[in-house]
Amino acid sequence: MMANSMQPIEILLVEDNPGDVALTRKALERSKISNNLNVARDGDEAIAYLRRSSGFEETTTPQLILLDLNLPGIDGRDVLDQIKADPVLRRVPVVVMTSSAAEEDVVRSYESYANCYITKPVTMESFQAVVAAIDEFWFSVVRLPKT
Repeated sequence: MMANSMQPIEILLVEDNPGDVALTRKALERSKISNNLNVARDGDEAIAYLRRSSGFEETTTPQLILLDLNLPGIDGRDVLDQIKADPVLRRVPVVVMTSSAAEEDVVRSYESYANCYITKPVTMESFQAVVAAIDEFWFSVVRLPKT
């Protein structure tokens, strides 16, 4: 699962904002770490992807989930709860990356076992720097279990 592995890292981005999807994709393309970025555009799609149902039967379990909280359908808070309640998925690190800076969202995310909470930067350069730092930290510094 480390960056020096021959297999690309599997990342699931749960994000409904096409601009943020494009910025994340661009930042990860610049990374030295080979990755496959898969996108779920709402909470319902994220759950279907993670449970390999409703057209997502051939997906693989991601090695990292980047999760927005404010989503149509099942919101990110409930997606996080469902991930951490699942005996297999709970091992997958979840980085909450959202526009909310509300203290109650930060507290609830950590109480629901998010691995970290990041408020999205507002400038394109800062956003890309944060995504690059996430990629570097989770795949070059941290040792993750095999999924």
